[in-house]
Amino acid sequence: MSSSKSHATLRYTSMRASIFLACLLVTTLLGHFGVIPVVGATGFVFLVLLAALVSAPISYVVLSKQRDEMSAQVVSKVSTIRSRTANRIAEQNAEEDAADDAARAASPAATAPAPAQQS
Repeated sequence: MSSSKSHATLRYTSMRASIFLACLLVTTLLGHFGVIPVVGATGFVFLVLLAALVSAPISYVVLSKQRDEMSAQVVSKVSTIRSRTANRIAEQNAEEDAADDAARAASPAATAPAPAQQS
């Protein structure tokens, strides 16, 4: 995996957080200068929600390439984990089958039919 693709999730997350913080700065400045009416803590919560609302579509449009890279990275890691898990389960099943076969071979009386009872 190349260096540009190895940290795709970190890159996408940091860029998304940067876009949110820039929107928060803009909304806070607009609130400070009276363009957006802000009163107390409720007003600041409103500015944070407004920044989140504005940053979401910007992130969706601007970061589509990074989101695709992150998705490809996640899919490859999940497929690697699935194949490792499938191999481990197959190995465990093979060991269990070998132990089962060894136990059956060691006790032939258990596999032989029981003698019929006569009355």
